[in-house]
Amino acid sequence: MNRRIFLRGLGGACVAAPFLGSITDSTVKAQPATPPKRLIVMYTHYGCITTRFFPKKSHGALTAADLQSTTLKHLAPHVDKLLLPRGIRAMNEWTVNMDRGQGNDRHLQVNGSYFTCHPVTPNSDDPFSFETATKFEARPTGPSLDHVIARQLSPDGEPLLMRVGNFREGAPTAISYAAPVTQYPGLGAPAEILASLTGLFTDPLPSPDTYHAIRGKSIIDLVRHDLDSLARFDMSQADRNKLEAWKAMLDETVTTVASGQCNTSLATALGATRENFDLASTLPSGDDVLTRRISDSLDGADLYSNLAVLAAACNATPVIFLKYPGNFLFKGLGLTLESSSMSYRLGNAGMQGTCVPGVIDMLLKVDDYYARKFAHLVEQLDGIDEGDGTLLDNCAAVWFQDVSDGCARNLNNLPIVQVGSAGGYFKTGWAVNVEDGSPDLTTGNSEITCVDGAPNEVDGSTQATGTDPSLANAPINKYFCSLMNALGVRAGADGFPAPGGSEPVTHFGMYDRTEDFIGGGVNPPTIHDPGEFAALKASS
Repeated sequence: MNRRIFLRGLGGACVAAPFLGSITDSTVKAQPATPPKRLIVMYTHYGCITTRFFPKKSHGALTAADLQSTTLKHLAPHVDKLLLPRGIRAMNEWTVNMDRGQGNDRHLQVNGSYFTCHPVTPNSDDPFSFETATKFEARPTGPSLDHVIARQLSPDGEPLLMRVGNFREGAPTAISYAAPVTQYPGLGAPAEILASLTGLFTDPLPSPDTYHAIRGKSIIDLVRHDLDSLARFDMSQADRNKLEAWKAMLDETVTTVASGQCNTSLATALGATRENFDLASTLPSGDDVLTRRISDSLDGADLYSNLAVLAAACNATPVIFLKYPGNFLFKGLGLTLESSSMSYRLGNAGMQGTCVPGVIDMLLKVDDYYARKFAHLVEQLDGIDEGDGTLLDNCAAVWFQDVSDGCARNLNNLPIVQVGSAGGYFKTGWAVNVEDGSPDLTTGNSEITCVDGAPNEVDGSTQATGTDPSLANAPINKYFCSLMNALGVRAGADGFPAPGGSEPVTHFGMYDRTEDFIGGGVNPPTIHDPGEFAALKASS
């Protein structure tokens, strides 16, 4: 049954419930199942105000007090399960003199190379060219991390990629690639995602259960008979708590999808097609689909996080990505500038000019919103019992950002936040400077301009607001190796991930030095610093 319990309604509804170890047969009881490991990624764009994001302590045990004055204060209740890998650089940085990567585009090559560690093609050696093929349509020459993991561990060989807010992705902001230059679209509409988990909303004609679901009836009610039978089993208190938490989350999330997101045309047609649910998830152009309240406890972004938690609890796949949109206008936060324009500090896509008044405070609002969304995801994961702990304990929930400082668009000193030890694999409750263990790694220079007492002119071409490029350059490839080894991905004799392999993963991507990306892959493929980050392991 692939570690799932299926509940079925009389009208054809099928819902996957959590695996409940205490009600399996005696042979399984004799050998308690080890909970599966999952990787849940939240990915956001345009970096952060690094001077407010990082705790001052860059290496050592963390306390809630260390987080209180930072963007990460919302994670203070989970500080014991928090891991901050410090000193890491992503690959293929765009610079005006093209000394740390390709010359395609500040957005495209950074996102395309982020989880692939491959250059993009076709290459450009002109950082200011507006040629369509190289600036807007180039794609990486290798697959991304989510697909590499899923090919070994996911039942269908694919990851669950959710486009939060259901925005279509072009090459400049896409991050998921099933194969070289093959962009993976993922899923966008909440009900489309739900269908991938339960099979409930995929029929071209609605079953009686589907009809009632569209009218707002709880999915729990549709499978009530099976659920009542399951509840009568003699199970452990931990499993009973897990089942109750799953029921509460499913009831809230699915009711929201089935009724709150439906528009008039969908209700009239009573269809359950993917096209109808795409309509249901799309608000009129210009509306803020992320911060819009869906219920008392959920906004539009939280709904996707809840679906991610459902997917993890049902063991649908071990790799789940929550991809936030690129350029976005956060009207619900009271902002009037889109996130890209704010990140440049100028209110436009220029690289030089006068700061927008109050722009740092605007950016801090966005940083705080993302931190609250990540904290919501973590809280939901930590609320479901599993094994000797919670679902969160068996996950690595990681918040990645495409760059460090959004104006400099530098890739060193990345803000990476992990919560959960992936079943005890990772050290938690720590900030770990993987580069050299130094306790005083810089927090960056995001506030050297655009604040009181500082110059009011900004020049993004100098990257002055970023971290000194000589610091915090440990290759992100090694962190990806750490994550893969934690989940149980195996490698061939060469250390690269390979289905059927028997060795730990030590190599990932084409290059692990950002300078090797210059020219678009003209150097022989080389991983100069193989292996994972041993300093992140619980045993270190």
